[in-house]
Amino acid sequence: MARSAINNTHKKSKIGQQISLANKISTKDIESFLAQENRRDLLRFITCGSVDDGKSTLIGRLLYDSQSLLEDQIQSLHTDSKKFGTQGEALDFALLVDGLAAEREQGITIDVAYRFFSTDKRKFIVADTPGHEQYTRNMITGASTADLAVILVDATQGLLTQTKRHAYLVSIMGIKQVILAINKIDLINYKQDTVNKIALNFQIHARKFGFDQITVIPVSALLGDNITNISKKMRWYQGPTLMQALERASTSSEITNQKINHWAMPVQLVNRPNADFRGFSGTIVSGNISIGDEIRVTASGQTARVKEIIAPNSTLSKKGEFAKRGEAITLNLIEYIDISRGDVLTLANSPISSSDQFEATLIWLDQALGLSGRSYELILATQQATATITSIKHRIDVNTLDKNVCTKLEINDIALCNIALNKPIAFEKYTNLKELGGFILVDRFSNATVAAGLIHHSLRRADNIHTQALSITKPDREKLHGHKGKVIWFTGLSGSGKSTLANALEVELHGHGQHTYLLDGDNIRQGLNKDLGFTESDRVENIRRIAEVAKLMMDAGLIVMTAFISPFKREREMARDLIGKENFIEVFVNTPLNVCEKRDPKGLYKKAREGTLPNFSGISSPYEEPDNPDITITVSTISNQLSILKDYLKLKS
Repeated sequence: MARSAINNTHKKSKIGQQISLANKISTKDIESFLAQENRRDLLRFITCGSVDDGKSTLIGRLLYDSQSLLEDQIQSLHTDSKKFGTQGEALDFALLVDGLAAEREQGITIDVAYRFFSTDKRKFIVADTPGHEQYTRNMITGASTADLAVILVDATQGLLTQTKRHAYLVSIMGIKQVILAINKIDLINYKQDTVNKIALNFQIHARKFGFDQITVIPVSALLGDNITNISKKMRWYQGPTLMQALERASTSSEITNQKINHWAMPVQLVNRPNADFRGFSGTIVSGNISIGDEIRVTASGQTARVKEIIAPNSTLSKKGEFAKRGEAITLNLIEYIDISRGDVLTLANSPISSSDQFEATLIWLDQALGLSGRSYELILATQQATATITSIKHRIDVNTLDKNVCTKLEINDIALCNIALNKPIAFEKYTNLKELGGFILVDRFSNATVAAGLIHHSLRRADNIHTQALSITKPDREKLHGHKGKVIWFTGLSGSGKSTLANALEVELHGHGQHTYLLDGDNIRQGLNKDLGFTESDRVENIRRIAEVAKLMMDAGLIVMTAFISPFKREREMARDLIGKENFIEVFVNTPLNVCEKRDPKGLYKKAREGTLPNFSGISSPYEEPDNPDITITVSTISNQLSILKDYLKLKS
């Protein structure tokens, strides 16, 4: 059946009506109106589905029918609809979202587009996300703050692979409310049987995803059927319109309060406007806080009572007054305790868990590979810590939901991983509280966000393993040796002379009565790292183990020399951070590749050039030169090289 034309007249926009009304009413009435606007709650939702299911058209229709457009936007819609040849006189509502003609001509949305509209009952923020598999990270971004998902299905196509994939992605992001909008219902002559079949197939597919509510609504985004008004062409449909379903849906605050009612607030700022005031600012992520409540700092366990709560528009100081979830506040406390940005505050009688090891789902967002043993900066709320992926348990095929073994993470991969931190952080399960269960991983060199993470639980080993206090400490051992422990880290290409130089330095140090040990790459791979190969992930793990061993030996008061190619900057920086910058000396043996290849003492370059030795640094695998090494060796003779090292270490001849 051909699509009927849409009447291109439109009532004056809501904003225009409000402006006209404001000219006739008093300031008091305007203030009352604004107060009413502020009291309306906010629902965030995401639209998703396969390509060409009509997501942008649906959002455009919602904007149009809710009268949230300005007059010039309406005029542009009419003009552009004719320009792009919309069928008959129908308006092309997708133009309101896609915007640029170039994007419109491609017919796809390639990024997350956020739109705002409102009705008399509620305010909305909607994220229009891409349907293509390669833009999984974009969809995850949109879903991360959503309370509800509108999953579109083209009635003429039924459930497609991408639709099923998006249902899974929505579920792992903790969204429990789903509206299945079966679009283009007019193209199947409004047949109930087709709608029932699609709805049943989706419900069967979604059983394993744990949705609390699935609302099925047959719609025509282009013609307006069941968008804001019940369609007269589907007498058999007795459910709500899409707008009614959105107005009735629960917000994240309501959902969270059903699961967690204890108060928690990550501290964003220590507020010191003058010497007489010290406040602690942040946004409440769960529960309520009242005047007189006793609060606890999760990290230190210190407690204090609330004297005053300062909100943007008021100050609360009377007993019984309180602030609730979602409010940005500043706390003024009766007792003085040490609180810093990154601390998480709770009520003293309901503390939150903390741990330094988690099982989490990672959604990989970067072109650079994610590898076990590589370290990143983790940010959870206002907390920061150094994080290492200790293991990749399996990667999830988002199309089949199969769990596949993998050793590395590529862009858009979703995997179950173990994460270890350099210090405990406060957390909740992501399914209970997104704000304290969701985190990002940031590359420490590029500052790019490489992954989004969802915490499942703390690892039991984190609770069972504790640091043992020892009677003999590093300073005691250093005093016995007569010198400080340190690590001298030699890096350079194969054949650069690292091992030869490190061995010569150890002889020199030994001659000065200093206690040393040399960790050489080949020797370590015959024992401790015998199980590792030369893939990128194995190289990362090789250096991580060496760094841990070197740290232990340094703690014993030894001067440790390591002679490894250690080709990646990230791992050398990880070693520096682990060992301590004050104890770490990076020596770059900067021998040119052609010289190393000419020497080729082990015949490795020849094999690499012949293609029989894969992943060889400098040939088929990269070697990343240090940016700022402590020492750079460019001279060729051992005596000159040793002279440079002795000068740096202040050794006498």
